Amino acid sequence: MTASLLPTAFDQLTQQAVHTFWHSRNSGSVNASSGDGRTAVVGGKNMDGFIDVVRAVVKHCGLPEDSVHVRKSKVVLPGFFRATKNWDVLVVHRQRLLGVFEFKSQVGSFGNNFNNRSEEVIGSAADLWVAHHHGAYGGIPRSRRQVQEYSPALLNPVIQSDPRPPFLAWLMLLEECEASLRSVRCDEPHFPVFEEFRDASYARRYQILCERLVERQLYSAAALELTPTGKDSHRALSPATSIRNMFSEFAGRMLAAAQGD
Repeated sequence: MTASLLPTAFDQLTQQAVHTFWHSRNSGSVNASSGDGRTAVVGGKNMDGFIDVVRAVVKHCGLPEDSVHVRKSKVVLPGFFRATKNWDVLVVHRQRLLGVFEFKSQVGSFGNNFNNRSEEVIGSAADLWVAHHHGAYGGIPRSRRQVQEYSPALLNPVIQSDPRPPFLAWLMLLEECEASLRSVRCDEPHFPVFEEFRDASYARRYQILCERLVERQLYSAAALELTPTGKDSHRALSPATSIRNMFSEFAGRMLAAAQGD
């Protein structure tokens, strides 16, 4: 008998999360016709269904449900470049930071918001890893005089004080439509862009972003799921950037943490 990393209801939970997303938008919690690009990306509570997925995986892996924190006052972490940041979900067990999740969505306004989301996701990771390197998530933060930085902490999480860094995950739920799938021209007034970005759609650009966030060790896993407008269905552009892969990686880490109790 083969043990499953994920709960048997995982696919149903993710489909329900997508349903909750569209239902939340259509019920008026997000006014899709307002023309507010930020609202179309952030969306208030419309990503709350994915919190249930985190809870289910944590429980499936043998960790207590109260290790999952979602209240606004409980998802705050200290930063290095800024005082604090609020995340969407934290998993903390026995005073050890195990998991950190950020959920984002984008419906329309692709050109206005892609670069903003990219800068945000990269900056948030940089802030977290440098703060972690300086002891922010275990005991008393060390002063800068106590930290010897012979190589940059930003892209080298392996040099951090705890050899078991938290699992950092980012999910983008993107509207699948003609505008997100069509080719986009790049401006190149002085230097050429990397070839893979030339004529790439916004969906493809998000896929590249997710792949490189993990490749450069900024995130433990990053997922892009496309969902047709108003539909419960969703799909990934590659197995490596799928929500199933992200939560499988997360489950492996949580199982290890549970075994360490």
